[in-house]
Amino acid sequence: MMMIEICLFFFLHTGLVESRVEEELNALLARGNSHREVLENSYTPETLHHIALMEKKAATEVIITDSKQNIIISSSKIDKEEKKIVSKKIKNVPRDGEILEKQWRKEKYISTISPYSVNRQQNGYVYMFKNTDHVQSLISSLTRHFLFAAAITIILLIITILFLSKALTTPLIQMKRATEKLSKGDFSVQLPDRGDDELGELSRSITVLAQDLKHLKEERNEFLSSISHELRTPLTYIKGYADVARRKDIEEKDRDHYLNIIYEESDKLSAMMKDLFDLAKIDRNAFIINRTKVQLCSYVKTIHEKMLPAFKEKEMQLEIECNENIHGLIDPIRFEQVFFNLLDNAIKYSDPYTKTRIFVKEKDGDVLIKVEDEGHGIPEEDLPFIFERLYRVDKSRSRDLGGTGLGLSIVKELIEAHQGRIEVKSELGKGSTFLIWIKEAAE
Repeated sequence: MMMIEICLFFFLHTGLVESRVEEELNALLARGNSHREVLENSYTPETLHHIALMEKKAATEVIITDSKQNIIISSSKIDKEEKKIVSKKIKNVPRDGEILEKQWRKEKYISTISPYSVNRQQNGYVYMFKNTDHVQSLISSLTRHFLFAAAITIILLIITILFLSKALTTPLIQMKRATEKLSKGDFSVQLPDRGDDELGELSRSITVLAQDLKHLKEERNEFLSSISHELRTPLTYIKGYADVARRKDIEEKDRDHYLNIIYEESDKLSAMMKDLFDLAKIDRNAFIINRTKVQLCSYVKTIHEKMLPAFKEKEMQLEIECNENIHGLIDPIRFEQVFFNLLDNAIKYSDPYTKTRIFVKEKDGDVLIKVEDEGHGIPEEDLPFIFERLYRVDKSRSRDLGGTGLGLSIVKELIEAHQGRIEVKSELGKGSTFLIWIKEAAE
């Protein structure tokens, strides 16, 4: 910016100086032409004396010569520089005159010449002179004004640059410090909102990133704490009942009972480990989804046949409602896991003689799958969290029923891997409805 300002001031100063010198030369030439017209109207000794007297009191000088450049009269004593200019050979000077000397930096005078004629015959020349000290004084004054203006401009420019630099670098430094805190694991970062420009967007993005990382860290710690608790419970049962079963003084009937408890807890532990491995595969994108075009009604009927015995054992009903012409892009094996988890929850959290229904229909160009039960329902305050890992609505009851708290997390991950989405609607005492949207495949 300063270099641009200096260049602009230099070109402006040079242009003004040249323009000012040009004005002086044109004014000098115009004055000489004016004297020429006076001489042509009245060429008398009195006129010559009057012109010389006028220039003697002015800042300019005049020398009038005849046609052979012999000096007739001058307004002041002629010095050698003026004699040098007057002695120059001249040819074909135009009627409006011309500039003889314009080197104001090097020469003592700038000068012009205007030819005059009396009775239609060329009679001589009017030489006009102006000392370059006067021109240089004007230029020096102009230069001082320029230097003053340049100094003020540069000072204001420096202040502006410092202000803008501070305004720009301060938020950048704050963001740099914030990212350094993030890299060290400190997510307590809160940057001020800086408007709608690029810096404001970057500030908000860093704040959102810090909040997300903090949430992930809290979720990880909570997950690890929950996992350790969930693993400790069955392991405690297994170890405790194994110690009792090893005693030689207990009856065989009790030993079988303890071994059955150990087997059940081992089965729960195995199921939990399987779910954890599935989630780990999904997290590292190692969970392969092979989507194919599937006739959903036939597919749901197959699920119905597999799950119906479990429902009958609990004296519950499982019904399906489906349009035969609906096709979807799904991985049959992975989506079966979705249905099994949802239907297994319906069995666990519903009473005998209740119904569970599966609906499949088209809606707004997508396929909507509903799994609706008449179970206990989910409290409204728990609905936002039921897809979180190891989250249980009723911790003690869920553990008794053998749930790991991972099933719905896996369901959500699998549906999102199919580029779908899942929602839940529930009311205590009236049951729950899980809504699944997936892409429809053209027939």
